[in-house]
Amino acid sequence: MRKVIGVVLALLLAVAAAVASPPAAVATQAESAGGPRTQGIPGEIGPSDDKDLAAWQELQFGMFIHWGLFSELGGVWKGKPVTKGYSEQIQMWADISEQEYLEVAERFRPDRFDPAEICSLAKQAGMRYVVITSKHHDGFSMFDTGTTGYDVVDATPYGKDPLKALADECRSQGLKFGFYFSLVDWHQGHDFDGDNNNPIPASMEPVIEGQLRELMTRYGDIAEVWFDMSSPTAAQSRKFAGIVRELQPKAAINSRVWNNEGDFRTLGDNEIPEVALDGAWQTPASIYHETWGYRSWQKREDLPGKIRDLVGGLTGVRARGGNYLLNIGPRGDGSVVEFEADVLRGMGDWLDRHPDAVLGASATRFGGLPWGEVTVNDRDLFLHVSKWPTSGDGELRLPGLATSVRDVHEDGSKDRLAWRWDGDDLVVTLPDRPRDAVLPVVKVELGGELRIIPERTVALGPDASAVLDAADIEHGYSYADDGSYYSTHRTTVRHTAHVTADRAERLSVSVRGEARPEALYRVQVGKHSRLVKGADLTRRAVGPFSVRGGKVTPVTITLAEPGHAGEELGLRLDSLLVAPTGSRADF
Repeated sequence: MRKVIGVVLALLLAVAAAVASPPAAVATQAESAGGPRTQGIPGEIGPSDDKDLAAWQELQFGMFIHWGLFSELGGVWKGKPVTKGYSEQIQMWADISEQEYLEVAERFRPDRFDPAEICSLAKQAGMRYVVITSKHHDGFSMFDTGTTGYDVVDATPYGKDPLKALADECRSQGLKFGFYFSLVDWHQGHDFDGDNNNPIPASMEPVIEGQLRELMTRYGDIAEVWFDMSSPTAAQSRKFAGIVRELQPKAAINSRVWNNEGDFRTLGDNEIPEVALDGAWQTPASIYHETWGYRSWQKREDLPGKIRDLVGGLTGVRARGGNYLLNIGPRGDGSVVEFEADVLRGMGDWLDRHPDAVLGASATRFGGLPWGEVTVNDRDLFLHVSKWPTSGDGELRLPGLATSVRDVHEDGSKDRLAWRWDGDDLVVTLPDRPRDAVLPVVKVELGGELRIIPERTVALGPDASAVLDAADIEHGYSYADDGSYYSTHRTTVRHTAHVTADRAERLSVSVRGEARPEALYRVQVGKHSRLVKGADLTRRAVGPFSVRGGKVTPVTITLAEPGHAGEELGLRLDSLLVAPTGSRADF
């Protein structure tokens, strides 16, 4: 085991002191020439049980497009670069009046906007869906709307709906399609606010509702609706999300509709979480962190480095179970910036060299490792090595693998790599230099389903009991918000311990800590669970549960009926006792 505590309490009473038992040995996962001796837990992180949300998760990699009237300015106002803020918000940062902004619309002719080219580029990059700005904070609609004349059809000489053409082309080329929709609208009356945290007055709701209904009924099937910013009330969030669910019931709604009404959590810009998150989530990523909309004076350099960085971002997000939505910012004339196209093609080339390592692959429970990331595709394990050893023994260590190994080689090569077992760890000897200069991938062919032995696994003692302290507990994280971007906070939604027993046992679980008294919790041991009120969770043992010997068994506590996926568990867990049912330690 990665962690053999071997400290077991034979007695744990309300007035008695804990007595430690001698360390308990845990069987080594595999001998050098043998197979697994301890059955681990499934190592693959699967999709949501909701089939529609699972279908969105399986899109994995998409193209974000920030394009609008702001693109015509390219980050420049009155001949000078506007260096403050993102260029798609230039109207605010340069304090441009609406009349002056309308004059920009009068010369807006995106005749080089080519949906076929954009869709082809997305497919070359390996992307499976496209999300485009229907309306950004400036309130200028890039679609044909009847709610206002402040749109691309009525206020520009272009006079056409480019988003309808893009939606049709996505469908033609087999890509899914979605909309970005800003809840901040300077044209409808919001003040310039550097935090974009404006409340939504009731007078603005009819326009938002009308535009959402237009977007949800005129462009075919919608895969994703990406709301952004503002600080709506809970009732407004429910109303806006409800319109989408009424008209596009299969569309995934992001969390920036706020008040925890979304289907998946949108992380911060370019954010890769330190650990895998529970539930569905997405990272919005940009080629340049300085802007999302087109900026004519943006530095565009080191193409290989940019490709390498973004491939690393894609892999990091996918290995932790998220979707990766990577942005381009076309020019005002609609053309794609050549550097951005080259970046996407470079990423697509890397994906072509490793066709099964990311797209179609799943996240794993290994999490981020010192040398890189791990994904799995059926019985093939892919080690994405961002830190290739440059000195020493050139070994790469994969901890806690509980599945037999058939072969190891660099992905794309038939040359076998030397490997060995060191306890539970697979140790691979790497060559001095990798084959792939962007991000090398080592392919491990498994002899069965991926199973792992978590690092904090604890062996039950001779009396089949153990006390696990906070350091032994794995925490499941998500996010929640109180109605705005700046109220978003990380939450703990799960506590999990992993134990092993030498033989089959009937066990109970006792919790020391503090829980929400009226909350209903689910305590699950293996495949069996019990429901218990928080007031009772920390006062009495929960069980009995049956466990098998020679197997890692998860002990998990979650809310039984969470109001939303990111609801805080509300359980401070100081220690967890696992002991035979009816024993003196079962309190």
